[in-house]
Amino acid sequence: MTKILFHLAFPVKDIPSTKAFYVDGLGCLAGRESKGSLIMSLYGHQLVAHVIEDSLDSQHGIYPRHFGLVFYSENNWMALLEKVHDKHLKFYQKPKVRFVDTPLEHRTFFLADNSGNILEFKHYKFENAIFGETDFHNVGDADFAQQFPVVTH
Repeated sequence: MTKILFHLAFPVKDIPSTKAFYVDGLGCLAGRESKGSLIMSLYGHQLVAHVIEDSLDSQHGIYPRHFGLVFYSENNWMALLEKVHDKHLKFYQKPKVRFVDTPLEHRTFFLADNSGNILEFKHYKFENAIFGETDFHNVGDADFAQQFPVVTH
């Protein structure tokens, strides 16, 4: 199979604070850079930060918009968590375990960059929960589920 990369473009306030968070903090590899854009590699996936002049809409809570990574290896998830601590990055939500003692159990934490973009990093105890376990309808935190009930067909 040909290697395929995920690409995400997102708005930021400025390039210097973006580089400080993503490159210096998370360890992204910096690629091409212009006055208004920065291409980065986040674990091999392409992120493109674009400076916008308008004020960014602030989000209240982790929903509906955030992005991040799902780690297949708990050790890799723990290594990133250690890096976050070492680099003194501020948690948006501290590490926790969701859906304890269910097939959906997973570890997660959230960060927010200087532009207010929210990132989630998680590791599922059971790999099948990443795309499977369709008999379960839990998605996200309970407060989200109450606001946006799951639609089943």
